[in-house]
Amino acid sequence: MKINQRHDWPLTAEEAIIIQQQLASEVITSDRLTTVQYVAGVDVGFTESGSMTRAAVAVLSFPDLRLQEYAIAYRPTTFPYVPGFLSFREVPAVIEALEKLSVAPDLILCDGQGIAHPRRFGIACHLGLLTDIPAIGVAKSLLVGKHAELSEQKGAWQPLVHRNETIGAVLRTRTGVNPVYVSSGHRISLPTAIDYVLRCTTKYRLPETTRWADKLASNRGSILPEDLKSET
Repeated sequence: MKINQRHDWPLTAEEAIIIQQQLASEVITSDRLTTVQYVAGVDVGFTESGSMTRAAVAVLSFPDLRLQEYAIAYRPTTFPYVPGFLSFREVPAVIEALEKLSVAPDLILCDGQGIAHPRRFGIACHLGLLTDIPAIGVAKSLLVGKHAELSEQKGAWQPLVHRNETIGAVLRTRTGVNPVYVSSGHRISLPTAIDYVLRCTTKYRLPETTRWADKLASNRGSILPEDLKSET
């Protein structure tokens, strides 16, 4: 994959806010998808006391969710951990991992927010715009917004509302287990995003894309030959 670099990577939150404000208007929250044959999960871990970023991308076939390819990239960490600016800390290394792939995903599920963000520009928006690939934010925790009480049953969801705007959904992916927070990242509507998150989730809380990417990013366990069709 070849990815168009839209901007330099800032070193401060003030610089990052300017980029978020400039690019947020380009985010598309309607369906602009092709046939989805491959879904990808991305995640990031840190080594050497946080000074190195380890980014992983896992590409799964869809709808059977079998691992097809993965890639890992290391890059010096240049941005501090600041809530609301996750993409500036993680996306540079994620892009390097994506560029190693031979199988281009049709949809990316990010471990983080899409437009469910104070400036409507979370990591799924940022990555979706840079790659021009439909992207969904699937976060484990709430960043902004409020929602009504949620049923305990798998598949139940409620709108996530912030400043009188629906910015996402709180979604139960497993009965009786804490929900996830789904929002459009780029080129996908909220109802379609919810549908794909549920279809990518099996018996666990998180989508299989996220589970594979997390395992790779945190260097937990090993990838067996039978897990892969091809390796990067």
